Amino acid sequence: MIFDSINRRIFLKGSLLFGVFGFFGGFIGRLKKRAHAYLRPPGAIEEERFVRRCIRCFICGEICPNKAIKFAGIDGGIINLATPYIQPREQGCILCMKCTGACPTGALERIEDDMDEIVDKVRMGRAVVDKSICFSYNNRVCGFCYEACPLPDIALKLDVFARPVVTDRCVGCGLCERICIQVPQAIRVIARGDESRRRIYEQYKGS
Repeated sequence: MIFDSINRRIFLKGSLLFGVFGFFGGFIGRLKKRAHAYLRPPGAIEEERFVRRCIRCFICGEICPNKAIKFAGIDGGIINLATPYIQPREQGCILCMKCTGACPTGALERIEDDMDEIVDKVRMGRAVVDKSICFSYNNRVCGFCYEACPLPDIALKLDVFARPVVTDRCVGCGLCERICIQVPQAIRVIARGDESRRRIYEQYKGS
C-alpha cells in the first residue's frame, strides 16, 4: 500500500542503484571501511545488516516531514553510498516514526509513534555535552537544548543553573545539537557504533 503513495521515479531510481550495488557486491565487500559512522534514522538495524538490506529507494527521505534524512555520497565509502543518515546540526529527527513504517525491506524496523515505545526501541546514538564550552557550565545560563528535547526529564534533564545532564535514555534524535547556540556546538550526538569517538562518549557518559 505504501508504494501507491510514493514517487515511482524515485523508487525505480533506487532499485536500479541497488541492482548495481549488488552486482559489485564482492568488490564492495573489500571496501567496507567507512570514513565515519553515520547517525542512522530511527529503527535502523545493526549497521552491517543495515547497509546490506537497504535498497537505496529513498522512500524514508521522501516521507520525512522534517526533511532530516540525507543520503550518503561517495565520500562516505562505496558501502555507504546512497544510504540514509541524519546530520543533526542541519536538521534533527522529530521522532514521528514515519520512516520506520515506510521502509519496504526492514532496514528500518517499524516503531509505533508512541513515546514509551520510542524510548524503549530507538537507539540512533547519544548526546554528549562538552562542559568546557557549554554556556550553562560557564556562568551563562542557557537551557536551549532542554527546550528542544522531545523527551525532557527523560533523555535530558537540567541541573542547577540550567546545566544539561544527558541520561542513558537519550535516543540520539539530535534536536539538542540542532538548537545549540554555541559555535562549535556544546552538545553533540555520537552515532551508535562510532568507534572513533568512543572515548568522547565514555568521557561524558552520565554527565
